[in-house]
Amino acid sequence: MSCTYAYRFKFVTIGDAGVGKSCLLLQFTDKRFREVEDLTTGVEYGACVVAVDGKNTKLQIWDTAGQEAFRCITRSYYRGNAACLLVYDITRRETFFNHLASWLEDATQHASARMTIILIGNKCDLSHRRVVSYQEGEQFAKEHGLLFMEASAKTAHNVEKAFILAARTVHKKIEDGVINLLDENCGVKSGNAPVASRRDASFSSRDGRCCS
Repeated sequence: MSCTYAYRFKFVTIGDAGVGKSCLLLQFTDKRFREVEDLTTGVEYGACVVAVDGKNTKLQIWDTAGQEAFRCITRSYYRGNAACLLVYDITRRETFFNHLASWLEDATQHASARMTIILIGNKCDLSHRRVVSYQEGEQFAKEHGLLFMEASAKTAHNVEKAFILAARTVHKKIEDGVINLLDENCGVKSGNAPVASRRDASFSSRDGRCCS
């Protein structure tokens, strides 16, 4: 069944290698979890059409590599995005305390000031291994003006909710005039083009081929 969408939002995921960015994306677009995760090399892509405040909205999501070797490539994908998912692993202190501020600095330097950023503490299903508290994540988000949510790519807890929250925030910025649709760098375009289904779940494979 085909449908139309009112808007198309560009998203990007950033954060250390192994925090689960690709798994969050796959859970959102394809409703499945990959037990063995190969590290992303370069950039992968996923897309999904969801209802945002009563309007069908296509989210185009660029999933970037977290390794330092790909940092220059990652930075080039910050531009022209409506929203960014900044991800850390609640079971690995370095992904939060050592590196999170650096990722956020990159995003604010290379992206539009109007880009919505949501901080996601992934792997909240592993509460017995937690080393970053919910309060610490919440405080970091509050200090830097970010949205915040803990999620689990494995159980799907809060995964769709996080993407939808970011999308709703972008939509409100459009309504409030913060985002100008004529600005090519805002990461938002008007839609009304037909798509295959409500969940256009294309996801790049590691060898560069596309699947759907």
